[in-house]
Amino acid sequence: MQIDWRTVLGPGLTISVALVAFFVDRHFVTVPNPAPLFVCIVALASSISGIASGMISAGIAVLFSALFFLNHRVAPGYDAHDVARMALLALTAGGTALITGMLRQKWIDAFASEQAHHATSARLAAALDQVDIGIVLLDADTRAEFINRAFRDYFALSDEMADSQPPFIALMYHGRDTGAYELPEDQLAHFIAARTEMMRSGDSTPININLADGQVLRFSCTALPDGGRMLSYTPVTDLVRHSDAPERAEHYRALRKGQRPPFPDRRAAE
Repeated sequence: MQIDWRTVLGPGLTISVALVAFFVDRHFVTVPNPAPLFVCIVALASSISGIASGMISAGIAVLFSALFFLNHRVAPGYDAHDVARMALLALTAGGTALITGMLRQKWIDAFASEQAHHATSARLAAALDQVDIGIVLLDADTRAEFINRAFRDYFALSDEMADSQPPFIALMYHGRDTGAYELPEDQLAHFIAARTEMMRSGDSTPININLADGQVLRFSCTALPDGGRMLSYTPVTDLVRHSDAPERAEHYRALRKGQRPPFPDRRAAE
């Protein structure tokens, strides 16, 4: 059976320190009370392996301290002062083992919870990358904490820029600079200002955004409890373009020939 070194480290270290103290005290120089060092070892044992290891180390420390005090007495037995020192050591070492062990367990639970949260976030991010709705999550300072694959494709946004947490206004200017919007150049400034104000105010009124490649996205802004925003860009091209003039239909189809390939078939169960 394999023994975990962390479990035996504290007790083993306590015994080793006690034996060294006895040896030095008997053969070389008088060693002062090693109780403070024992308490440190107990704390180390609890922090590495938990309460059980710390308590075992504390018990060993009290036992060796009792022998150490007895070795320093001229008359046999213990006086009240020795008993008080051993009781204080037992309380201190035991309390240290208990408190340190509880803090360790709390840290482990918090770490496990954080790991589970990160795993859930990763799964959610992967799921959002599979939908054809563009999703952007902004923090309270309007910086993009998450940009899914659909949005990156619609606006030709590089992964490097998307992962750099750009502010919302930078995303709008990127769309302007890449010619993503189907708008005259003299209207772009007003369009960007209106969209930015809509986002800042948390206006949830949906609007349609016409892209230069013929696609139409329905933009919606949702205010989040932490002051952030969730922006969604839902493709509604087929719902909107059917009302366009028939002679323009072929024009928009030609524009869309270079767009990203459609998303693969996805099963809801997956």
